[in-house]
Amino acid sequence: MAASGCSAGSGSATGPAATSSQPAPSTALSATAWKKWSLAPLPAPPKPPADKPVKLSATGTVPVFEHLPTSQKVVFITVDDGAEKDPKFVEMIRDLKIPITMFLMNDTIKSDYGYFKPLQAMGNHIQNHTLHHPAMNTIPLARQKEEVCGDQRILTQQFGTAPLLFRPPYGAYNSDTKTAVGECGPRAIVRWQESMQITTMRYQEADKKLRPGDIILAHFRGPKELKGTTMTEMFGNLLKHIQQQGFTVARLEDYIQPPAG
Repeated sequence: MAASGCSAGSGSATGPAATSSQPAPSTALSATAWKKWSLAPLPAPPKPPADKPVKLSATGTVPVFEHLPTSQKVVFITVDDGAEKDPKFVEMIRDLKIPITMFLMNDTIKSDYGYFKPLQAMGNHIQNHTLHHPAMNTIPLARQKEEVCGDQRILTQQFGTAPLLFRPPYGAYNSDTKTAVGECGPRAIVRWQESMQITTMRYQEADKKLRPGDIILAHFRGPKELKGTTMTEMFGNLLKHIQQQGFTVARLEDYIQPPAG
């Protein structure tokens, strides 16, 4: 797993939230917005397949994935932690209608839960990322359960929906993590294939190319962590990388079938 702050490290490598009714982004309606952010419009994503490539179960072993099997030229953007709360980023997501999945950690969001609610209202799902961001494979099962169940409880209270996905800090996990996640509510562990730096993308594959269904990691980070670059500039750089390789952005949860009931 590529290292990148929250994205460093790996555990025992091994594969989401009700499907969204949010309409697909419309590049035709947001041409002015794309120009405002000095970006070229991405193609509208294709309609998600009726037969979801990932199907989750309410029981049994929690799967781990960092890529979703699809032939569509789409990738999925996930944004972690929640330390940076830039109003311009909310404006950017609203203007461009780019879907994201947020893996939020309570320590970094508790100062302003309200910041993330407009992003959620646009159809962007909020998922579990622990209370305090420990490397899960270094702590005992009881502590892992505290981290996952605690974040699950707070996120459900604050945002009204129980997360169905869990992202382990640093991508690190072990068998106890799967047990903790399964007992606390989420039904899958989500890692990533690529991570966004400030201007460049960090790849796992040697050819440094995106592939259909790849999950990309980014963070809520500001100028202090990004060497003076704003979060909107970083996100714009990410969209340029995606566009240059002929991809567009789809909503992760639209490709995942949640458990029945």
